[in-house]
Amino acid sequence: MNRIYLDHAASTPLHPEVAQTMMDIMTGQFGNASSVHAFGRDAKRTVSAARDAVAASLGCKPEEIVFTSGGTESDNLALFGTATADGRTSGHIITTTTEHHAVLHACDELEKAGYEVTYVPVNGFGRVNPADVEAAIRPDTFLISMMYANNEIGVIQPIHEVGQIAREHGIVFHVDAVQAFGHIQIDCQSLPIDLLSVSGHKINGPQGMGALYIRQGTRIQPLMHGGLQEKKRRAGTENIAGIAGLAKAATLASASIEERSAYDTTLRQTLLKALGDTLGSDAFVINGDPEHSLPNVVNISFPAIGTETMLMNLDMEGIAAASGSACTSGSLELSHVLQAMNLPEDVLKSAIRFSFGLGNTTEEMEYTAQKIETIWKRLRTRY
Repeated sequence: MNRIYLDHAASTPLHPEVAQTMMDIMTGQFGNASSVHAFGRDAKRTVSAARDAVAASLGCKPEEIVFTSGGTESDNLALFGTATADGRTSGHIITTTTEHHAVLHACDELEKAGYEVTYVPVNGFGRVNPADVEAAIRPDTFLISMMYANNEIGVIQPIHEVGQIAREHGIVFHVDAVQAFGHIQIDCQSLPIDLLSVSGHKINGPQGMGALYIRQGTRIQPLMHGGLQEKKRRAGTENIAGIAGLAKAATLASASIEERSAYDTTLRQTLLKALGDTLGSDAFVINGDPEHSLPNVVNISFPAIGTETMLMNLDMEGIAAASGSACTSGSLELSHVLQAMNLPEDVLKSAIRFSFGLGNTTEEMEYTAQKIETIWKRLRTRY
């Protein structure tokens, strides 16, 4: 049986060059980067070189990069770190209804602690209107947090416009770029942003490894306390192999964004054309914004068949897809992203996310469409 992985938005296969970089560190370097002897200095040089590489991929200064355990920690450090900076204990935060749960659940906790949060709605395509963000600003608003690109539908948000609004009002602007990193060219120095989260496992790097960009001068209260690592912003012994792997993945991804974007677009178009040819365009619905979307993520509803049924049958055919965020795919709850878009119930209950990346081929897209046709014809009358 063919095994086809179409869930790259959840996690990506480790790039061979990244794996080799990490193996070289794990088998040849074991010093603590905080130690003053030669072994420690070797480790520190590895961390410094990695910081330079990640900074280069994000268009920022090396000292503006803080290594974390991944996107969730980066988001939490951005939100809680800003909320409690300079002794702040209250105030107003603006975010959107379609954020990742790393942001939404952090906001829940901040609300319990006495902060107030406004959740700006999205339109039927999943995109925010910058005017709605500006209308939500209050005198005590200190933070706006917004995704660069959505992990479930791939929609790209108007980051530049919202960033300019934040700048004009003197508000810290955090961007969750976990899904966008490696697919959109990011230049933190020119973007009107103050904080930006990224993660390694979305760009063929290691799981459990990420970073937070903190613009110079932005105040952050650390979440973890202990040593003096990361300029006192994130205590804990550095994950040297993970940091080196993240840097290698970031370098590879940044160097091939245009090439991979073009290929991902081809994969997407091949899948959609094949579905149109086999099922007909009336049999499925594409969720999201056709003009503002990542090329490697497509969310499709097959209203005649429920999400769980389609996923199970695809899995039996060796095809891995998802119902949405990997953090919630194990639950039977409807996607909060699609609900926020106010989509019809049959569309909500039949959505599947296909996401492409390293190793995928156009032949796999055509094969997937053929299998979907077989499943659809067999099950559409039973749902």
